[in-house]
Amino acid sequence: MSAEAEIALKILMIPLASAGVIALFFRRSGGIASLISLLASFGILYFSWQLMNAGVIGRIWSVSWIELGSFVARAGILFDSNTATMLFVVAFIGFWIHVFSLGYMNDDGSKARYFGGLSIFMFSMLGIVLADNLIMIFVFWELVGFSSYMLISHYFTTKEASEASKKAFIVNRVGDFGFLLGIIATYWYYGTVDLMELSDSSLMKKEYIAALLMCGFLGKSAQFPLQVWLPDAMAGPTPVSALIHAATMVAAGIFFLVRIQFMFTADLLTIIAWLGTSMALYAGCCAMVQRDIKKVLAYSTLSQLGYMTAAFGLGMPGLALFHLVTHAFFKGLLFLGSGSVIHGCHHEQDIFKMGGLYKKMPITTLTFGIGVLAISGVTGLSGYFSKDAILIAAGAHDQKIFVVLMISALITAFYMGRLYWITFFGKANSEKARKAKESPITMTFSLIVLAVGAILVGYHNLWPEVFKLSVLGDLNLIHGVTESSDSEAYGATHHLLQIMGTVAWVLGLFGSMLFYGMGAKEDRFEKTSSFTYGFLQKRLFFDEIYNWYVAKVQQKIADILNLIDLLLVSGLMVRGTAGFVGLLGIVSRAIHTGNLHVYLYWIAIGALALLWLVIGNWS
Repeated sequence: MSAEAEIALKILMIPLASAGVIALFFRRSGGIASLISLLASFGILYFSWQLMNAGVIGRIWSVSWIELGSFVARAGILFDSNTATMLFVVAFIGFWIHVFSLGYMNDDGSKARYFGGLSIFMFSMLGIVLADNLIMIFVFWELVGFSSYMLISHYFTTKEASEASKKAFIVNRVGDFGFLLGIIATYWYYGTVDLMELSDSSLMKKEYIAALLMCGFLGKSAQFPLQVWLPDAMAGPTPVSALIHAATMVAAGIFFLVRIQFMFTADLLTIIAWLGTSMALYAGCCAMVQRDIKKVLAYSTLSQLGYMTAAFGLGMPGLALFHLVTHAFFKGLLFLGSGSVIHGCHHEQDIFKMGGLYKKMPITTLTFGIGVLAISGVTGLSGYFSKDAILIAAGAHDQKIFVVLMISALITAFYMGRLYWITFFGKANSEKARKAKESPITMTFSLIVLAVGAILVGYHNLWPEVFKLSVLGDLNLIHGVTESSDSEAYGATHHLLQIMGTVAWVLGLFGSMLFYGMGAKEDRFEKTSSFTYGFLQKRLFFDEIYNWYVAKVQQKIADILNLIDLLLVSGLMVRGTAGFVGLLGIVSRAIHTGNLHVYLYWIAIGALALLWLVIGNWS
């Protein structure tokens, strides 16, 4: 085994060992469990950096683990530029979320279970990142689903968390069913599920296979029509929201698309581009009417995932991955910042019951503000580089998509400005806000680190070379570095689109300040346009439609199947067979009397029957 393979296996096994040790020995020792999980996350970060600096690209480990006739399932590790980029995001953001959790979960009675869940989630997510084939990805994909269910339901005694975890699990299973069919179809048609073998350019693309595989992405990244689980998943602890719903789990779907980019046809990419574009606009509109600080950020995540999806659909997976990285930093910062606010305000989450926090929580206010500026695309911050790159790509490829994404960019700055001005400025609007205090250093230090990242990570020239390879081609392309482009005309268009992007965040941020004011006590949008406000709160009635389908259609089908099960399976097959066997038992028990004379009679009868058979055959 090579040194690189040993390092990669350490990355994968450290969090699994951490979860196992916590589950077996420290379920009642929250302090020790948190330390073990934190050390494991640091180990992941340390060995990830070692692997990135090893300079090896390609398959670094593979072993056969299931053999059924001609079918062989292998477990292997594929390390390339995409792997390195995603591995760094998971390891780095994951570590600082662990650090933040030390303070946030300090008084939680189930802290050991929480940190054990973090470790099993890290193991599952790292497995997706390192896997070299579709079957291995699917195994870890399901483990991510299990661990996210476990973390979302951390406060399982509350109805909200219990229902949210079940909703996330079930909705993801819908997407995963299509994903599984796609894997089966891939093996059936191509004879392999190995990513390196599938990337062979001579293989003919099959649109239906890529569409089935895409179902897994729709569920995990909460895109149309499977987006309904993500906002409800905010019922889990806030660091979980940062880890799962900002930086890693939902981003796994985008990473998977990038992994199988070679399987998509032009027509399917166009559909994906419009799915992402629609989600960017839809989720942004929903975010404008949320009162819960975490749900504003949840819909913001959906919107930003829409940008990544649109970039991929435009044929630029490098831009999708670039925005994934910048988003991981500024959205991780915003979620942890919201956790700091909730912690400081004694678990208040309604932004209209906050206000005036800049005096009491200056570090949180400053770092959260950096996150707001970054996601709004303010010039010089990380979001500016990745979001404007996507807008420029859209402008060059499809004007309609560009217009929708530009409107979405303005809406993003508007609702993030709304969140910031109302939460942190003006006067305190509740007793909890008046008694707010800054979070401990274990929490604020993580905010500072991620704030620095939210500023700098957009400067891709600062990235290690192994990261650049995943995004550099698309970045060069949108800047007009091609032989066929008219550099002067392309450059003018480029600058015009940049100016329009700047206008979007200026109008959005300052427009929200003028419309809502500082520290507002009530939603002015609801007062001025109650019909539109109410319509947006219904979120296009997706939840109502799904609830109607489950209650009126799916439940009826389930009742019919249950009746068939009772009559045929349980009644005829199970109980009928059991009745026949029971009858034989009754006859058998009648023979076994315990009387020696009766047994002698049976022996005599048997001997006579045997003699009759022998004489009959002899005759």
